[in-house]
Amino acid sequence: MEVIRAAIEKQVISLTGLALGGIDFENPPGDPGLFGPQSVIWRVHSDFTSMLCGGVSALLLQMLHPLALAGVWDHSNFRDDMLGRLRRTSQFVSVTTFGPTAEAERLIAKVKAIHLKVNGISSDGRPYAASDPDLLTWVHVVESSCFLASHLRYRNPHLSRDQQDRYYGESARVAAALGARDIPTSCTAVEDYLQRMRPQLVCDERTREVARILLAAPAPSTLARPFGALVMQAGIDLLPDWAQQQFGFYPSALRQRLVRVGAGGVGKVLRSSMRNGSYQRALRRIGRSA
Repeated sequence: MEVIRAAIEKQVISLTGLALGGIDFENPPGDPGLFGPQSVIWRVHSDFTSMLCGGVSALLLQMLHPLALAGVWDHSNFRDDMLGRLRRTSQFVSVTTFGPTAEAERLIAKVKAIHLKVNGISSDGRPYAASDPDLLTWVHVVESSCFLASHLRYRNPHLSRDQQDRYYGESARVAAALGARDIPTSCTAVEDYLQRMRPQLVCDERTREVARILLAAPAPSTLARPFGALVMQAGIDLLPDWAQQQFGFYPSALRQRLVRVGAGGVGKVLRSSMRNGSYQRALRRIGRSA
């Protein structure tokens, strides 16, 4: 059984930012990082399956904003390395959540510097810049709301509204450090924000092409391929109904049920297999066990 557990864990880690290396989550001893183990963000971000499903959903929803899509279209190598893009996003989230303070601050500074180089003119003629505070807020709100929605579906549906508000308040610290402004920090504020943004969202040919490439992203191995396909469908399922309709996703009730049961079951298996994820390593750094 230990051989099977280790094999599953190896496949999981190959999908995450840990596969990129370069970050020591276990040192320096005692460093709580930006948030620490008592935070809600540690709880929400600690489950691999729900985070991956939420991450796919976030990428789909983010690309409905024409200026966010333009930055990806013009400056990302997503066509050739979608898995690498997913890993880099995973690394940023895991390091800013669980990493040592100095590493989290270093990575935030690195991403801010990259954002300064990402600018241009969108397909509708508007200038865009990845460092635009309003665009940073959009990317952050979508990401955090999708992570939380996935956590509520696949990990803890009983997380209280107060705890959910705390999560939004905590995660906003990273967005603010990147340069976002007017960040909503409660469930009600996030819901209102997303409704206000809907008139700005567009699904055109470029949106659908990026979505197609994302949903067809190659798995790192043959063994991981069925799980990867399930995660992509779970990501679609997490989208708000109005966003699914914009993309033209109309899954049947049976398909929806199968996806949710499948992702929930896989989540239990992976949860019991993970001993060396970023969360577990961070716990060792501060002298605690999972």
